[in-house]
Amino acid sequence: MRGEYKVPGGKLVAVEVDVSDGRLSDVSISGDFFLEPDEALEDINAALTGLSADAGVEQLASAIDGALDETVSLIGFTPEAIGIAVRRALGKATGWHDHVFDVIPPVTLDPAMHVALDEVIAHEVAAGERPPTLRFWDWDRPLVVIGSFQSLRNEVDPDGAARHGIEVVRRISGGGAMFMEPGNTITYSLVVPGSLVEGLSFERSYSFLDDWVIGALADIGVRAHFVPLNDIASDKGKIGGAAQKRFASGAVLHHVTMAYDIDADKMLEVLRIGREKLSDKGTKSANKRVDPMRSQTGMTREAIIESFIASFTRAHRTTRATYSEAELSAAKELVEARFATPEWTHRVR
Repeated sequence: MRGEYKVPGGKLVAVEVDVSDGRLSDVSISGDFFLEPDEALEDINAALTGLSADAGVEQLASAIDGALDETVSLIGFTPEAIGIAVRRALGKATGWHDHVFDVIPPVTLDPAMHVALDEVIAHEVAAGERPPTLRFWDWDRPLVVIGSFQSLRNEVDPDGAARHGIEVVRRISGGGAMFMEPGNTITYSLVVPGSLVEGLSFERSYSFLDDWVIGALADIGVRAHFVPLNDIASDKGKIGGAAQKRFASGAVLHHVTMAYDIDADKMLEVLRIGREKLSDKGTKSANKRVDPMRSQTGMTREAIIESFIASFTRAHRTTRATYSEAELSAAKELVEARFATPEWTHRVR
């Protein structure tokens, strides 16, 4: 059996392995990584041989760590990367190539519906009722979407929100507030099975699931990179940020918002952003638009989204899809029962 894992920003690790009486045998590690000294490769193979075929990534990585001393250098890969490749070889973890992704282009909806659809689609992916899904948001009115654990009164100025007719919805993932007027950000949600990120820490799963969009940004001339824990930046500053939620049912929601052309004056009247957070939002003064995607590309928002979809489609097996009536109905019920209720919106005051 063979499994591969490409370390984000690093090298490819490949594993060939057999299983005999429930134990790993004939283990062979290869790849385009660097390893010093050479003979350490034999030590890694030996460390894995004989381990239970049910061993998790942490146990596999621990065995490798225990077999190597401080003189060994692993460059471009890690013991955890080897563990993930082993789990993929055994069919207990998956890679991008193991899935066909539904891709849903922007559909204009109430922004609260998109918040609810994140949960609806995550449950469907976990149940195998829908394949892993990449979907882009479009919305018909302004809204502030706050993170699951943010304090409403600390994040939103009620007078400013009322003056501009902007409501607030709390999403199911953590992270910061999203100031969303029609056309001012590029937002997408990626929902994948937990098997795709097995063995990855939260931080590593962020960079792993952001890797495709780093390439998509390069396709439109933006040299971007991942900034731990959850930001995407170029040499001209922050472009956007990600938020993530792992469901007990087995799905992972990973969504990203990139600033296209935000009215900073209005944003700072609605959001309570201190001086320390101004630079994090892409501006050092209120008298400036937050427009990294527009200014760095010169492209329309629609053209950028189409290019992103094309980039993802070139890299992965995909099917163009849309929302079913059942999904939209379920999302509407969630909005009415939870996301539009004061109890949910104000649950962290």
